[in-house]
Amino acid sequence: MNETVLCVVGNVATQPVYRELPSGPSARFRMAVTSRYWDREKSVWTDGHTNFFTVWANRQLAVNAAASLNVGEPVVVQGRLKVRTETREGQPNWASADIDAVAIGHDLARGTAFFRRAAKPEAASAPPRPEPNWETPAEESGDTQAQQHAESVAVT
Repeated sequence: MNETVLCVVGNVATQPVYRELPSGPSARFRMAVTSRYWDREKSVWTDGHTNFFTVWANRQLAVNAAASLNVGEPVVVQGRLKVRTETREGQPNWASADIDAVAIGHDLARGTAFFRRAAKPEAASAPPRPEPNWETPAEESGDTQAQQHAESVAVT
């Protein structure tokens, strides 16, 4: 399996676009990642180059990302990197960096979040399952009685 899996920390740059497709829900948004470095001469943190990624989410991740993310929020995205090059408007070597997301979350180093578990669609239609009976039976089985008898004989 030759894939480039990465974890990227940055900010949501565009509002997520959500679509229902025949293959299931899909969402995408742009993410900005700016490197920062310590400038020794000025003794301040300085912004470096900004990279932009298009983040793609599918199925339940798409539903949750569209409902949870807003422009400017700090996020952490883990997924597979896909770099595409093509010719656009007569200019060759136009490149796009996409991330096929596996996990998306808010960056808790820069703020707080409130987690709410999403309801599973199939759980709503399923009948409630009865609680299992964890009590041990009051009757003793024949094997247990034989074992107790063997222990009492050994003691006497």
